[in-house]
Amino acid sequence: MTSYMSSAPSVTNLWTTPNNVIQLADMVSTESYHLLSGKKTLIFSLRPTKSFPLSLTQMKIRVPRTLAFASAKGKGKAESGVEAAIVGDNNTSTERNWSFDFPESKAEFCLVDSEACQNLSSLLEKLNALRSHLLAAEKWNASRLQSCDSKYLQCATNLIHYMALRSLDTEQLNSYLASLGLSSLDNNNNLSVLSNLDATINLLMKSPMESWKQQKGNKIIEKNDKGRVLSSYKESLLGKLREGKRTHIMVTVGKEATESETFITDILKAGASVIRINCAHGDPTIWGEIIKRVRRTSQMLEMPCRVLMDLAGPKLRTGTLKPGPCVMKVSPKKDAYGNVASPAIVWLSVTGTEPPPHLSPDATIFVQDQEFLAGLQIGDSVRLYDARGKKKKLRISKEFDVFSSTGFVAECFDTAYVESGTELCVKGNKGRRLLGEVVDVPPKESFVRLRVGDLLVITREGSFDEPSVTVPGAHRLTCPSGYLFDSVKPGETIGFDDGKIWGTIKGASPAEVIVSITHAGPKGTKLGSEKSINIPQSDIRFKGLTSKDIKDLQYVASHADMVGISFIRDVQDITVLRQELKKRKLNDQLGVVLKIETECGFENLPLILLEAMKCLNPLGVMIARGDLAVECGWERLANIQEEILAICKVARVPVILATQVLESLVKSGVPSRAEITDAANGRRASCVMLNKGKHITEAVSMLDTILHTKLTYKKLDSGNLH
Repeated sequence: MTSYMSSAPSVTNLWTTPNNVIQLADMVSTESYHLLSGKKTLIFSLRPTKSFPLSLTQMKIRVPRTLAFASAKGKGKAESGVEAAIVGDNNTSTERNWSFDFPESKAEFCLVDSEACQNLSSLLEKLNALRSHLLAAEKWNASRLQSCDSKYLQCATNLIHYMALRSLDTEQLNSYLASLGLSSLDNNNNLSVLSNLDATINLLMKSPMESWKQQKGNKIIEKNDKGRVLSSYKESLLGKLREGKRTHIMVTVGKEATESETFITDILKAGASVIRINCAHGDPTIWGEIIKRVRRTSQMLEMPCRVLMDLAGPKLRTGTLKPGPCVMKVSPKKDAYGNVASPAIVWLSVTGTEPPPHLSPDATIFVQDQEFLAGLQIGDSVRLYDARGKKKKLRISKEFDVFSSTGFVAECFDTAYVESGTELCVKGNKGRRLLGEVVDVPPKESFVRLRVGDLLVITREGSFDEPSVTVPGAHRLTCPSGYLFDSVKPGETIGFDDGKIWGTIKGASPAEVIVSITHAGPKGTKLGSEKSINIPQSDIRFKGLTSKDIKDLQYVASHADMVGISFIRDVQDITVLRQELKKRKLNDQLGVVLKIETECGFENLPLILLEAMKCLNPLGVMIARGDLAVECGWERLANIQEEILAICKVARVPVILATQVLESLVKSGVPSRAEITDAANGRRASCVMLNKGKHITEAVSMLDTILHTKLTYKKLDSGNLH
């Protein structure tokens, strides 16, 4: 049988305009003798597969229409061939068919050697046609590949091949290959799509023994090569892994890292190898202190640790609420009858001296006078009048030496409200008298508690103090971004704090947005300062880098190892980033992590990666599951995560899995069962990120164990098998 292939015309840039008219390549049909009639038919079609969450058209990657096909005539021959549904820019389609028959069962196939050989010949023709299809896709994208840095040329080429392959429905073809003991064509465990296809073709062309030898040899080489290739890209971005480790652990830290001398040391010893700082919070003074401690501790412990700084990006957030009063509640634990079951544990020390790691006090009270602490003794009673003017007492029970200072544990058997300026007094034997003063009580976090049916008025930042005449008595918050007020429309849904609260927009003006709350907790849900705002249905056109991002980028470049680019949406965002990096001569030093957290970012991911590969900078992708779930829908998150992992793997781009990993453990100290299996899936990523919380050190230690524990199978006694 003879088949013909017609190449598509060369196109300099496949993505220049949406009106590009791609002409259908000529398809020349030839006779094909189908050897087995009346059997199951294998279909091979140019349609998006049903298992693929996003079609190639949705991902805005186009492929050339150069797939050869064959038709059959005469008795005992099939009447249709490869089915190709080809949709052009005008949404018209042309369909061609190509099919071949094969036996219903593997047993039948094994018994018909001559038929099998002829059937394999037909299969080889189709695989060769598929190979030509991938090469044509590469040719069509030649200009884009040529603009990629040489470091990423193979990565970009493999990505083009993969997307071209995924444009075809190869489900039945893969099933047939599996019946022959061969791997599927879109198995991204193979780092090279084309090499995998070539290996499959070569194996089918060899004798059984030669095929087995070649396959065995190729697997050994491929495994070693795969490890080296993946490790090189991972190491250039995230740094060298510690001995025995396969996955990096990233920890988000904030101001709390500057308030403890042991915090950074503890999390690095527990297994963290990357520290993340969110530029949406804090300022260069705090960031600089954190980085200084990380560098010093890393060098002291001889544990490599890199720093990622996330630019805030154009994210919509609630404004800053006025801080609450500087008062803390110290309350003992009580039983069902209201009787004190156990006292509240209070840590008493000078400012900045944290309790030992094994101690978890209910409250921390800082005292201004070192002499007061120096005179304290175990058994002393510290008397005070709380914020309500009520007389209270703390009993000193333990003493600890912490570095060059001393701290005490006190017990409180009655509820007290302690504020800055509260006087402390100790009266001892023989006229001993000590006086101290409470300092640095942090302000209470301000928030509004929203319930279903409540109205919330969001005003432009700066107009918060002006009384609202539109909705008297409604809860009020501000938003610093003008995008919210310029783009939203009544009827659109709006989410707050990563989807914890949902509402419907009832009215919008240049100064205010009125929201009716439709989803919140049974007792209401707190909404505080700098919490996320998501409007999935709104067509808000953000700038890729804000003025704050550009200002912070200069600081990040001189202090951090990687920069995280938030809310990447399309190629234009990458173009702006490349320009800013070029201005600062950062074309090869600073690692770049692209945060995928919107539907646009997900749909444009292949194009975004190809554009980012024009730079020499180490490249990575973060799956920011918080905003991604809110923007795309909770039910789609699992499939989207799988798709991002698959695309990045063939592009050889390291992936960071983020948001709510072991969150229950981090917040409460006890993980959920589902969190454990979710964390174990992190082995497929290059790095797993944990957010900050009270039990972060324990969470890092557990995650390190989960990620690096090898699965072992117990050997069964052969006698038990009979």
